[in-house]
Parts: sequence; structure tokens; C-alpha cells
Amino acid sequence: MNPVLFNWQFAVAVLGGAAVGLGLFLVVREALPATPALGPALRRLHQPPGQATGAGAGPDWLAGLARWLRPPHRQLALLDRSPEQYALSVLLSALLGFVTPPVLCALLFLGGFRLPLAVPLLGSLCLAFLAGLVAHRDVLVKADAAREEFRQAVCTYLDLVALQLSAAHGPVQSLERAAEVCDGWVFDRIREALRIAQLQMHSPWDELQELAERIGIPELGDVGAIMRSSGSEGAQVHETLRSRADSLRDQIRTDNLARAEGVTSRLDIPGSLLVFVLLGFAVYPFLARL
Repeated sequence: MNPVLFNWQFAVAVLGGAAVGLGLFLVVREALPATPALGPALRRLHQPPGQATGAGAGPDWLAGLARWLRPPHRQLALLDRSPEQYALSVLLSALLGFVTPPVLCALLFLGGFRLPLAVPLLGSLCLAFLAGLVAHRDVLVKADAAREEFRQAVCTYLDLVALQLSAAHGPVQSLERAAEVCDGWVFDRIREALRIAQLQMHSPWDELQELAERIGIPELGDVGAIMRSSGSEGAQVHETLRSRADSLRDQIRTDNLARAEGVTSRLDIPGSLLVFVLLGFAVYPFLARL
């Protein structure tokens, strides 16, 4: 074999493997939880109203890429991710999809198979687009699952706040004591909102409504609206909280039933096709004798 050709093939293989290894390293590094920095955490506690929470801002080019991609802000806020993290995940997925066809073609070339240059080029573009689309879709799917979990947790929170009010606690104390009872990421977000309201000397129901608007959970905003009437007008709202929790449970149950019926209706098509296949197996011997 020609030494020059062998060296060129070896260099392509090494560079392709290094690119894939670098992409995998960056993906794993972004997936692992990092220790939060003190400065960004303090800035999140004293942020202006309406500004989304998230990790510290990245480089300027990454912020520009995030603005160009138009990320789903409410879904990202619900998942506690920043637009820069979203842009970086989409970019890394697209880069990983882009380098995969050239690496495979290089391996095939080393094995003696030669493909036209258009094959890895078109494959890289298509796979990069699909990988970025999958990363975007993954955010939406996780946000939908997190939204359902958040709504179910709000039902529990409504009941707990009503119990605290029935025990003759004040509105603010009821919100804080009810949030301290349960664990989980949902109640962590609620406790963080109440802590921010306490540090910035805001009313907790306003902070809950702001969080509900930011993450797209109107059910949490109902808690703030109901408790605002209790704090400003002195109304007894524990029965209102219980009735809202019951109606929310009925709504969640109805949504789950509708989703289950949709899945069942989609299963009717392969079931009917299976009936025709079995009918064909049963009728074939009689038709073969004719």
C-alpha cells in the first residue's frame, strides 16, 4: 500500500475519532450536574420582576444563537434551563449528527468501500438537522411530563394550604408551612419562590403568580389569586382552596382519560389489520383448493 495514502487515511480516521470523542465529552459534561456559582445564584435572588431564572449567561455568540433559535422559554423555565443551555444542547446534537456520516464513510473507505462525496455531505446535513430537531423535541416532551407532574403537585399543595388555614395560621405562614411539608422538585420551586418573596419583601401570592406565568402553570397562579383575597380582604378561603383542588383533580382525570382514549383509538388500526391477516390465513386453504 502507498505510505502517503495510508497516512492520509490514518489521519482522517484519527481526526474523525477525535471529533466524535470531543462531542461525546461535551455532551456528558453538560449532562452532569455542576456546582452552582455563588454570583449567579445571588443575581437570581435579586433579579428584576419578569426575568426568567436559569444558569448564568454564556458567551455572546451562544446568546445570539439562542435568540436566533427562538427557544421555548416557558418550557425551559419549567425545566429550570436557560436559553443558552438549550442552544448548546441543540448545537452539540447537530454537530454530533454532522460528523457521524464522514466518520462512517472514512471507516468504510478504510475497509475498501468508496462512496461518492455527495453521500457524506448530504448525510451530514440531514443528520445534523434531524439531531437538532430531536434535541428540541426532547425539551418539549420533558416539559409536558414536568407540567403534568407540577399540576398534580399543585393539587396536593392546595389541600395542604387549606389545612394550614383551617389550623388558624395566617395566609403567608400557611403558604410557607404547606410548602415545607412535601419534598420533590415542584415544592423546591415553590419554596424558592416564597424565599425570593421574603428576601425581596414581596407578597408571596404575587410571586407565585409570577412563577406560574413564567413556567406556564396557571393552576399555581390560582393559588396566588385565592390567597390574595385571603391576605387583602381577610376572607376565609380554605373551602375555596379545597373546591379548586377537587376541580383540578377532575380536570387531570379527564385529560388522562382523553389521552388514554386517543391511544386506544390509534391501536384499533393495527388490531383491524391483524384481523384481516388472520382471516387471510383461514381462507387461503379453501381458496387454494379451488
